Amino acid sequence: MTTQQDLRQPKSQYGYLGILLALWGMLSFSNAQAQYSDAVTSFLKKRTDAFMVVTGYSLTPDVTTGSLSITDRGGDNPNLQMVSLGGGDRISESFPLYLEGTLAVNRYNPTFTDGIGNSAATIPVHWNGITGTGGVGWDFPITNELRFRPIANVMLGHVESDLSLAARYLNNQKSINLQFLNNGRMNAYGAGGSVMLDYEDYKPERDIDVELRYTNIPINTFDSSTAVQGAADSQSASIWARCRVPIPLTFFSLPMRSVYELAHTEFLGDLRGALGFNSLSSVGAGLEVDRKESNPIFSRVRLVLRYQFGQNVRGTSLSLAASF
Repeated sequence: MTTQQDLRQPKSQYGYLGILLALWGMLSFSNAQAQYSDAVTSFLKKRTDAFMVVTGYSLTPDVTTGSLSITDRGGDNPNLQMVSLGGGDRISESFPLYLEGTLAVNRYNPTFTDGIGNSAATIPVHWNGITGTGGVGWDFPITNELRFRPIANVMLGHVESDLSLAARYLNNQKSINLQFLNNGRMNAYGAGGSVMLDYEDYKPERDIDVELRYTNIPINTFDSSTAVQGAADSQSASIWARCRVPIPLTFFSLPMRSVYELAHTEFLGDLRGALGFNSLSSVGAGLEVDRKESNPIFSRVRLVLRYQFGQNVRGTSLSLAASF
């Protein structure tokens, strides 16, 4: 009996030890999966919050962000493509009601690699957004050339994620189900205002325009996925200047002018540093065709090449614009 007990006892101990090791392994695996899921969720939440801030860069007509593409070749920061169409002007000198509008389309392409857990996979997380902003203001003349212009602004935006590939990978390979990967969407609205000093000095030998502007449009989400709800404080201060000078050239018998531009925008609030820079500047030159005599709807058509720069970013853009 004693021999049998001695033989069974070690066997029983090893059996208990095996069970404990198996339970410890299962708990460790579950904990690792939970940590991986939390890391992915935190990363995507951060990137989604950033996209909400990105919408704040395209709320008002601004040549520094009208056509913007950012690519970090080092791979640490996401890519961003931003295109907007916008403008504004007063109805007439006798009725100085000012109207403006901006329509922007953004694509934000963050990726994450082996910075999450021990995964070496690169999973695309693409966010596509469209934003519309309108403004109504009134001009208060200070001098013949200078006007003070308060503006009331409203915006409405929608962001949709094309994350089916990421969702399939995480669900099939990592057994992770992220709620907003399948239904990732964000709706945003904003209501705020701007104040502007507008200087216009038009003479036969040259035209000068200068605008100094401050904008504050808080953004909030509504009817959005739970993981991407929030708010953003969108503020900016900018200065823009343009000079047009007649030149001895014609385009199909239409007079032409050379165009020179300078612009600088300081991003404030949540916009400051959100994409790695606090400000953007732009210098540009181009040509303008005067069509007042042939077409009263579009009095001037401009083609301007701009060089844009800021902290850690450089780029060029070519814009086509028309004045009524």
